[in-house]
Amino acid sequence: MKKETTKEMIVRKLTSRKLWVAICAFVSLLVVALGHTEGEAAQVTALIMAGASVLSYILAEGWADKAGAEAGKEQEEEEKEYSTSAIGFMAEDRFEDDGK
Repeated sequence: MKKETTKEMIVRKLTSRKLWVAICAFVSLLVVALGHTEGEAAQVTALIMAGASVLSYILAEGWADKAGAEAGKEQEEEEKEYSTSAIGFMAEDRFEDDGK
């Protein structure tokens, strides 16, 4: 199994629904404790969740795009290796000028 990089770990944690629910719970209780109404706390919670949804979507799409690009690159390299080894030489080698 591939070891997870720090950047990948941060992205995974920022896209975690549990993290955002915990943040919302803390902030909404803090808003109420500071004397605001439950309606205001609900509005703040809704804003946090909306922001978290957008952030999670952006990070997840970036992560998926990166993985897709890496997979495409690996496939391209495999195809190139197969096409050159199957005929024993690269197409460019066949047409090189020998100085004749």
